[in-house]
Amino acid sequence: MDPGSSLDDIAPIAILMDELRSEDVQLRLNAIHRISTIALALGPDRARDELIPFLQESVDDEDEVLLALAEELGRNFEEYIGGPEYAHVLLGPLENLSAVEETLVRDKAAESITKISNVLSKQQIEQYYIPLLQRLSHGEWFTSRTSSCALYAPVYDKVSTAIQDDLRRGFAALVSDDTPMVRRAAAKWLAPLVKKFTKQHVLTDGLAMYRKLQADDQDSVRLLTVEDLIAIAQQLSPAEVKEQLLKQIRQTMTDKSWRVRYMAASHFNELAEVVGQELVREELIGHFVLLLKDNEAEVRTAASGQIPGFSKLLEKEVVLARIVPCVRDLCQDVSQHVRAALASQISGLAPLLGKEATIEHLLPLFLHLLKDEFPEVRLNIISKLEQVNAVIGIELLSESLLPAIVELAEDKSWRVRQAIIEYIPLLATQLGKAFFDESLGNLCMSWLGDSVYSIREAAAVNLKKLTEVFGVEWAKEQIVPKVVGMGHHPNYLYRMTTVQAIMTISPSLTLDIVRGDILEMLLQLAGDPIPNIRFNVAKALEAIATSFGDTPDGRQLVQQKIVPVLEALKNDQDADVRFFASRALQKAHGLDA
Repeated sequence: MDPGSSLDDIAPIAILMDELRSEDVQLRLNAIHRISTIALALGPDRARDELIPFLQESVDDEDEVLLALAEELGRNFEEYIGGPEYAHVLLGPLENLSAVEETLVRDKAAESITKISNVLSKQQIEQYYIPLLQRLSHGEWFTSRTSSCALYAPVYDKVSTAIQDDLRRGFAALVSDDTPMVRRAAAKWLAPLVKKFTKQHVLTDGLAMYRKLQADDQDSVRLLTVEDLIAIAQQLSPAEVKEQLLKQIRQTMTDKSWRVRYMAASHFNELAEVVGQELVREELIGHFVLLLKDNEAEVRTAASGQIPGFSKLLEKEVVLARIVPCVRDLCQDVSQHVRAALASQISGLAPLLGKEATIEHLLPLFLHLLKDEFPEVRLNIISKLEQVNAVIGIELLSESLLPAIVELAEDKSWRVRQAIIEYIPLLATQLGKAFFDESLGNLCMSWLGDSVYSIREAAAVNLKKLTEVFGVEWAKEQIVPKVVGMGHHPNYLYRMTTVQAIMTISPSLTLDIVRGDILEMLLQLAGDPIPNIRFNVAKALEAIATSFGDTPDGRQLVQQKIVPVLEALKNDQDADVRFFASRALQKAHGLDA
């Protein structure tokens, strides 16, 4: 045996121990990220006997080191210690991590324990996992009890009925815990647990736990019970929901804390889908209307987001009688966020109401929102017009739409102008070619002369996208002459924009259009007195050469027209021009290779 080998055996664990005792946090962090490599070097037996006990003792460290440790142990670490039959060994260090003060570390430890539970056998769960769960559930500090809440659901359906009874009793104790943080965790993890209960246990135990949490004096606990309510309702028939949960539904919807009402509004459609049609008609419509009229803007915003989804569950007459009046009021809401949320959802009502009702009831509201002073409201309406267009047609829309688009296109905030440019290709597909040319063609060109560079850049990209929407022939007639015409402008910024627009759109055009309509202007600008324009010409020529150099005609054009100009620019007095011309020449010569 080689005398050095025993030293090699000691080295990995010794190095790890040294690094984990280091003063430098980064060194300790790096050591933790390498524990899988160290475990591999040690082999399964020594990893179990030496590494895991050492890690179990190193809980007194910075939170970020502990977080990294909790994460590493959940990354299939059982493979390094002998496979799934030894996976329970990892529960020791993770149990310690589940009781530390930092929430992030505890959550990650609970997540890793859950992952490990997936590879444990029934015997391992009952022998090692359940005792761990009981120790955490009865821990002196609230931290361990909080962590334990997340660990019931993953194994509930993997254990015997006797242990299931114990688990339900254990969770019920956490639901009644003195510490709000523990009850909050219980409320958060009740829904996944209830989904694994038999219906009988939902009625006996699940409901009792839910009712206790739903009546908690802390709103931070009550707001988490909305998802529990949905999980329980899913397990019950509509009649049982009405009998067992009606009181709690009413209490949640009208809770004195706006945060609970906000959660109810955010999950309203999920609840409506599981409680049954009768309860939707009798109870939920009234509650939904109240949430849409809530005195807190956040609640109205959340409820607005649920309007189309909830309306799908109702008859058209009910939507017109109960929901549309609320929508009308929300269009005038004092909060811009409510109006913005409504604007992104209101178009979803059009397919439900049909053409006549949309024209009569919704169209005035669209027009009102399109004239809103807050740009996001107007943009949300424009971005969702496709559904409305499908119902009522573009003629009616366009009469009101165009003034709003023109107004946005000239908004003093350049970000608003940029956002509307990004919607133009979408609008183009909806409006059609003829209407677009007549109404928006000049507007798209005017952006090329904007005072903000980002707008000019976005305008060039917009022209490329429009070419892809309407085709090359349209671009030849509508875009190319206007872009080329700007090349003669006395202001150098316009000439620069011409070059950049050509660089952007030429790959979408045909070789004939580039040769016949564009190249001449570009070659003239190669002699421009402004160096910035000359080096952008070199970049544009490079783009054309690489786009069209793969055909014989394209290569001929490159050699006859483009290469001579680039040769001249290569000897320019400006260093940048020489650089880009040389780079373009390399690409052009590479086409022949």
